[in-house]
Amino acid sequence: MSPADPAEPDAGAELPAVAPQLRALRRRASLTLEAAAAAAQLSPAHLSRLETGQRQPSLPTLLVLARTYGTTVSELLGERVADRDAVLRGDAQEATAAGGWTYRQAGAPGRGMQALRVWVPYGAQGDIVRVHPGEEWLYVLAGKLRLRLGDTAHLLRPGDSAHFDSLTPHRIAAADQSGAELLFVHTLLQSPTAALCLGADAGNRITGDAT
Repeated sequence: MSPADPAEPDAGAELPAVAPQLRALRRRASLTLEAAAAAAQLSPAHLSRLETGQRQPSLPTLLVLARTYGTTVSELLGERVADRDAVLRGDAQEATAAGGWTYRQAGAPGRGMQALRVWVPYGAQGDIVRVHPGEEWLYVLAGKLRLRLGDTAHLLRPGDSAHFDSLTPHRIAAADQSGAELLFVHTLLQSPTAALCLGADAGNRITGDAT
């Protein structure tokens, strides 16, 4: 069954920038039409009509698509996004706790990738299997990390890294009681699909979610 589609205005009074922006931002987020529609609770046919300009998105639809693509309504409407600082100083990385893990921003929010420093305590979230669109890259800074990809288990030590498709079922846990710290880069961290990683309210507590 397809998700219920909201009533949208016809394309009579066109907003020329919207349709190409919707398509461009979806592609920047590495989402197929079907995956984006599912995340936004729209049917693929309806999202396709929005991307081709056959329909105009309502404000509620713009809001949910902005969340899905990790951007703002202004950017969806073609407005220029303010320049972001290329450098993030260590003393500006405020810690945020969610699901037992601790996160610090290691990159600018609102981009196609999200970079974080993550502290993984022993026993926290180790039984959560994650499956969601995007790619993940992680690098172990301290401690030992258990990473299960599909049916294969890996033990990662400081200096080890992993890069994988997030649609591969995966679990991440500290291997011993000393915990583990890692650098983490992911696409689509601001998508509602990230609720599969941290729970539905985690995205409200940090700028961009994480696995």
